[in-house]
Amino acid sequence: MDDRKKDAKRIILVIAAIALVGAYYFFDLGNYLDLGYIKSSQDRYRTLYAEHGLAVVAGYMISYVIVTALSLPGAAVMSLAGGALFGLAAGTVIVSLASTIGATLACFVSRYLLRDWVLSKFGDRLSGIQKGIEEEGPFYLFTLRLVPIFPFFMINLVMGLTPIRLRTFYWVSQVGMFPATVVYVNAGRELSRIESLSGILSPGLIGSFILLGLLPIAARKALAWYRKRRK
Repeated sequence: MDDRKKDAKRIILVIAAIALVGAYYFFDLGNYLDLGYIKSSQDRYRTLYAEHGLAVVAGYMISYVIVTALSLPGAAVMSLAGGALFGLAAGTVIVSLASTIGATLACFVSRYLLRDWVLSKFGDRLSGIQKGIEEEGPFYLFTLRLVPIFPFFMINLVMGLTPIRLRTFYWVSQVGMFPATVVYVNAGRELSRIESLSGILSPGLIGSFILLGLLPIAARKALAWYRKRRK
């Protein structure tokens, strides 16, 4: 009976996910996450936020969580919009929470609902990531979050096929994505000057993220080498 209930819940979740993705594309909701649309609508959204602050924050977070959980395009633009609408401090908190919750839900969906599909789509990347998790644990995920080698949505999905705990995935992602979140939210404060997403993360900034991401693993290996020498 318990297995039947689990299967029924899984089917309901799959149908809900398919319905949301279908609605996104059928109603062309991606147009509302276009950089040009966000730039042209920011005054209207600011007025709405001034009049209905909590409702706007709630609606924004729910939308961000859904977009990220279903791996839909538009998260980067939503991060910029968060900076333009809420400012640096509040925007960073709101975007950080929403993006991490959404990423964790995407990991959950991959693990319990879309395992076969993710395996067929990204199976060639799985062995390397599995090995990294086995050898480095959360440090490896932290590095992946900081170093933009793989798209964030792909990390969410592939991590669902690893043995990492969801709560560990959540807090490591929260910390690991924070620097990039600050960059995007801060850039969003000058939204009117942004012409494309490509120029936000400069080569120098990416290099800094790489060094920051590799630091924990390097420190761990150095500590292991030191302990081995002392034995």
